Amino acid sequence: MDFGYTPQQEALRREVRQFIRDNMTPDLAEEMDVHANAERPRGTSPSAHEFYRKIYERGWLGITYPKAYGGQGGDRLTQYIVEEEFTRAGVNIALNGSGAPAIMAAGTEEQKQYYIPRLIKREISFCLGFTEPHAGADLANLKCSAVRDGDYYVINGQKMYTTAAHSATHIYLMARTDRSAPKHDGISIFLIPMDAPGITVRPLWTIQNNPTAPLPTTYGASRTNETFFDDVRVHKSCLLGEENKGWRVGSMGLNLDRVGASRYLISVRRDEDIVNFVKSTRFDGFEPGKDPAIRDKIAEMWIEAQVCRLMTMRSMSIVERGGKFTYEGSAEKVWAPEHGVRTTEAITQMLGPYGSLLRTSPHAIEDGVFAHNVMGSFQSGINHGSVQVMRDQVARRGLGMPSSRKSRKAEG
Repeated sequence: MDFGYTPQQEALRREVRQFIRDNMTPDLAEEMDVHANAERPRGTSPSAHEFYRKIYERGWLGITYPKAYGGQGGDRLTQYIVEEEFTRAGVNIALNGSGAPAIMAAGTEEQKQYYIPRLIKREISFCLGFTEPHAGADLANLKCSAVRDGDYYVINGQKMYTTAAHSATHIYLMARTDRSAPKHDGISIFLIPMDAPGITVRPLWTIQNNPTAPLPTTYGASRTNETFFDDVRVHKSCLLGEENKGWRVGSMGLNLDRVGASRYLISVRRDEDIVNFVKSTRFDGFEPGKDPAIRDKIAEMWIEAQVCRLMTMRSMSIVERGGKFTYEGSAEKVWAPEHGVRTTEAITQMLGPYGSLLRTSPHAIEDGVFAHNVMGSFQSGINHGSVQVMRDQVARRGLGMPSSRKSRKAEG
């Protein structure tokens, strides 16, 4: 099997790179830096809007989405190439985490017509309202409620780690609509405007807040949020999918969100950073790139990174062919974050004490990116579903193994 790119695809990559060189100014790069602009909505300035307009006119936004909804009707590999180059430049053009995949899969025609074109053009944005103080890894234990009142739902509760809630226009909310049902049932998904009366957003400052992390840092955002809902009334048209079927909709959306270059790069940017560093650096005459132990470890990590890439390619191929995409995204979510943690720990060992210096230190390496990566690396094993939960999904959906509850009943 040939895992290379065609001449046409390589030409597209060069075209995207040239576009970025021609249009990405230092001021615009600072505007797009989510780490440095915790209090200001990212990409909302006139210059940012103009930049996205140019990208859209090139046909590089929403490549895989149908033309009927403002997309390009293109293939996923084209999307992957374009997304990869912009992600490396610090520009988010992916719709992962936007709610768009779930809306396309479970939304009404009216919801698709309204949300998808606006998401593609960056006219609206979603934050994710899943985690609660007592429902993180065990998300099905959530308590935030949505009670039907005629044509409306009344929502009460609290969500944690609602990153970008202070700047998003909407929230993709998971709430309980039937308290008498088993915990994985009786859950629904809602698409709610953030300016609805009764919504309060409070900042939660992360370990990356002081000092702020340099842009290449994985999980380097300095702010997330807690969001409160006090008698928030939303129309029934805000319901995504069927009432009480939200667990399936949410799981499907998260699974589809894990496919693409932006998710893949979260896990392998560390490998690329350390390779570039050791190839061009020496410490007081010591050249890490010539140390056999370091070279051997980097080679091992690089091979693991290629497994991440191939798993992403497999997932894209399945979705592109319209195949049954069940456990593959969960498998990626196990392998890639754990690879990222192993890589971060190995880099820290290679760099010694220098690897722990943050960006404000005059002796920090590469503006402290390696040290900031250490602080953010373990978060990847929890975000978008913990690796323990993902292993359970691989076992049940991929291997056909029974749940622990069914196993105990069988043994009894």
